[in-house]
Amino acid sequence: MPEYARALVWFRRDLRDFDHAALHHALGQAREVVCAFVFDREILDRLPDPGDRRVEFIHASVVELQQALEMKGGGLIVRQGVAREEIVRLATEFRADAVFFNHDDDPAARLRDTAVEAALQGEGVAVHHFKDTVVFEREEVLTAAGKPFSVFTPYKNAWLKALTPSALQSHPVDAHADRLLPRSTPVPSLQDLGFAPTNLRELGLPTGMAGGAQLLADFLERIDAYRETRDFPALRGPSALSVHLRFGTVSIRQLAAAAWQRGGRGAETWLTELIWRDFYHQILWHRPDVAAGHAFKRQYYALPWPNPPGHFAAWCEARTGYPLVDAAMRQLNQTGYMHNRLRMVTASFLTKDLLVDWRLGEQYFADKLIDFDLAANSGGWQWAASVGCDAQPWFRIFNPVTQSEKFDPQGRFIRRYLPELARVPEKFIHAPWTRPVAEQERAGCVIGRDYPAPIVDHAVQRALALALFKAATPADSA
Repeated sequence: MPEYARALVWFRRDLRDFDHAALHHALGQAREVVCAFVFDREILDRLPDPGDRRVEFIHASVVELQQALEMKGGGLIVRQGVAREEIVRLATEFRADAVFFNHDDDPAARLRDTAVEAALQGEGVAVHHFKDTVVFEREEVLTAAGKPFSVFTPYKNAWLKALTPSALQSHPVDAHADRLLPRSTPVPSLQDLGFAPTNLRELGLPTGMAGGAQLLADFLERIDAYRETRDFPALRGPSALSVHLRFGTVSIRQLAAAAWQRGGRGAETWLTELIWRDFYHQILWHRPDVAAGHAFKRQYYALPWPNPPGHFAAWCEARTGYPLVDAAMRQLNQTGYMHNRLRMVTASFLTKDLLVDWRLGEQYFADKLIDFDLAANSGGWQWAASVGCDAQPWFRIFNPVTQSEKFDPQGRFIRRYLPELARVPEKFIHAPWTRPVAEQERAGCVIGRDYPAPIVDHAVQRALALALFKAATPADSA
């Protein structure tokens, strides 16, 4: 017999009606289940741009989720307000005996959820929460000494050793879908939320569960080539599922199972990327201070970044004079997405070439990326800046020209986002300032006039970066 007369399921970064841990358990433990989503003003009011693609993606996905739940005989209550208050009100309004939701390891979300749980329990409402965003979370994968991992490769080995079919077992919903209550409210428009439509449709990024399923099916047809194509931004190498993972319109168990069961070099490489995601989430759980701008490696907490005037703005505005970096930044500014290889290149360039504090770049990505995930963004930036979880020494510095030559050899990606360089031949596309001036004039692309001259000299900046880190690194760890 069900334990509760009525339960409330709070949807957050899990916008799907299948393989959903909280919904599965609520349907198994309550006679009636009400579903709710809150557009949280505490999050929305901090966003700097009313044309935020993430809000539009969430909005479209919530509309689809409501329709899908209604097709099952249920519905979705949609509110906007302060979530920590709205959920307590909803539990009271619908006389829920229990509230079910899935984990979110963002430190701000943890504080919110703790406050909600205390308020609900004060009202006599039970609270149940579950793992759903990652395959293994928190303390599930630890060292032999029971400590959290700080280096990826041993974490990956332990993760794979712990992996069993049960870890990827789906949390089905349909068996007890008749317990869903047909309660829905209108979804507020983007304008009602204080936001405006973006170019999301023009970009061709499909939203919601249908969009996630479409992209997964497409990727599985080419996953065998993933290992060979993933680092080349001009190719369709990546899965394009990162935003769907971020907002839960696909299931991480579903994706990991697809890779694990398929096998082969491409699937194994993609599974490793999913393991990186788990790795950064467990880092965030054990070291929530990294989300507040603290370096994982404490000796670099106060590294004196020079932050030369104008360098950060030039990086943001794609006018550094290094084509691959500028093309990547235009991709980000125009689409809200950046290829993963280019995230490493641009982050390395900002920190090791421009000598700008990594926290500025981290925040810029946080504001711009449609697939922004706090754990991955913090982890990736600290890795690139050599202040985070990385077994490699701090003197790894990407050369923006050789990275361009290796991963965009014909300059196809560069020309896509830097049309002013369209007539620059392949020989000079990666370092157009090396082209003879007379040829620049004839082609109508003069460096310093039609496209910026390099803002810095890589060799000079590399030496400065090495000196910066060497001065801050204890002698016994250099």
